[in-house]
Amino acid sequence: MKSIKFGLLGALLATMAQVANAGEVTAAVAANFTAPVQQIVELFQKETGHTVKLSFGSSGKFYSQIKEGAPFDVFLAADEKNPKLLEEEGLAVKDTRFVYALGKLVLWSAQPGFVDSKGAVLGKDGFNKIAYADPKLAPYGLAAQETLQKMKLWDKVQGKMVTGESIAQTYQFAATGNAEMAFIALSQITKDGKQSEGSFWLVPADMYNPIKQAAVQLTAAKDKTAAEAFLKYLKSEKAVAIIRSFGYGLP
Repeated sequence: MKSIKFGLLGALLATMAQVANAGEVTAAVAANFTAPVQQIVELFQKETGHTVKLSFGSSGKFYSQIKEGAPFDVFLAADEKNPKLLEEEGLAVKDTRFVYALGKLVLWSAQPGFVDSKGAVLGKDGFNKIAYADPKLAPYGLAAQETLQKMKLWDKVQGKMVTGESIAQTYQFAATGNAEMAFIALSQITKDGKQSEGSFWLVPADMYNPIKQAAVQLTAAKDKTAAEAFLKYLKSEKAVAIIRSFGYGLP
């Protein structure tokens, strides 16, 4: 009976210590990583007692906001360029930057059978609108542009292009029917290794430059234990399993 009481007391003390040491992390996260990071954060919070406040958007916009003093602790970008620039400009902690996922581009339509498995639909006249994210702000938008240029279709489809501020808005254009199809991240239509309804073309990796998604700790959180713990957790087996389940490649 005593051992049970001591066990319960030990567990209570451990919980109290965890709460006492708990911190809050503010994270700027690329929109394509919304669903995976929400699952990762749920586990992280349960296991550490820390809390994470998530903001989603385009990597380019977050870069500008951080330069202007936005109070973020960590940045999970959709590319390597923006975290590296912040590091060079003294706004990110050196040696904390790492690639946490390799993005994959898809051409997706909410309509079953609309997009063929080779993307040949792009060369036909059977659609009015195609959405993509702003290439200046979103790496997946740049990858879409590179793909169309490689297919020699960039000029041909200009009159049909709808531009989203982020990959999330781009997905909505196609999901709501405002565009018949959209270039988005594979992760946006993937859950537990399975793709959602509709039709899609997984764009071959050699059609665009690699989408290396990098994370970095920002200078404002240089000595923040919770921020360090969150980035460390992003490399854990549990986090990596979640990232893989959404269709990402791993570095």
